[in-house]
Amino acid sequence: MAARTTAASRGKASAALVPWREAAAAPVVLLSGAEDLLAQRSRQRIRAQLRENGADLQIQQLDATAYTAGQLTMIASPSLFGETILIEVAGLAGMTDDFLTDALAYLANPEPEVYLVLWHAGGTRGKRLLDALRAAAVPTVDCQPLKRDSDKMDFVTAEFRAGRRRIEVEAVRALVSAVGSSLPELASACEQLISDTEATVDADTVERYYGGRVEATAFKVADAALSGNSVRALATLRHAFATGVDPVPLVAALAMKVRAVAKVYGLRGSSAALAGQLSMAPWQIDQARREASRFSEEHLAAALTALAAADAQVKGESRDPEYAVESAVMLIAAGRPQ
Repeated sequence: MAARTTAASRGKASAALVPWREAAAAPVVLLSGAEDLLAQRSRQRIRAQLRENGADLQIQQLDATAYTAGQLTMIASPSLFGETILIEVAGLAGMTDDFLTDALAYLANPEPEVYLVLWHAGGTRGKRLLDALRAAAVPTVDCQPLKRDSDKMDFVTAEFRAGRRRIEVEAVRALVSAVGSSLPELASACEQLISDTEATVDADTVERYYGGRVEATAFKVADAALSGNSVRALATLRHAFATGVDPVPLVAALAMKVRAVAKVYGLRGSSAALAGQLSMAPWQIDQARREASRFSEEHLAAALTALAAADAQVKGESRDPEYAVESAVMLIAAGRPQ
């Protein structure tokens, strides 16, 4: 059984933010953040831990938005059969006043053999409870949405590691580019690739499964342009337009790649040392440095200017946005060494 602590001893410590993959059973746990998948995974981990510890587990679920007075006290009452009780409460961002009152009272005197998992998706509702949880040093699990591509790539790598499978770095990047706008979709894609394939997953495998996605097409154009392959970049771009791809994500992908080049341009030091400073993964820095070798400072500035103009034109300032994107792609692909 997971170790239990008293409210007093917990109050002397400071609350720490726990990665969702390290969510652990405790008398009270707060899941903080709006990403449903991460909250769900955290709850699953806690359930599994309690069951692995030999607990005869009774799971109860509450909705804090529809809570009425006394429900928590009744459910948390000691079981006649000595079962361990896990209470999962969702909807703290819209909790009722009754839930706030009962939760504060429970926090001051938690029941033995009861585990309370609270999910607050964000907002200021229930600030008194959040402050009380923080003061009691209740473990807080990070369930915030993954917004940076580097975080999503770490997620994919960890999914494959958990599935005891290997995936190449370029395949990770391709997968995030193709389906990374939604974390549940990304998790589902990882599950599918782990299930359907046997060898190490490479970029070609990802291409076969997800290459038709708009995001993947956009990054194909960007990769070809940054590598200096103007023929391939232009052919891919025109195919994208012919199949109805919106020019806005194409410009966004190009801009992201060129900004990465601008970030590393002229910097010295190891990729690992620069990663935190630039909010980029080491492999991203290495790739951007390779691409930066094709550009002079003047040409890089011209590429950034052309992309800013293309972005404005594809968002309504031009009657021919496709031409604006083509011009930017050709300028980027024609980069010159220093």
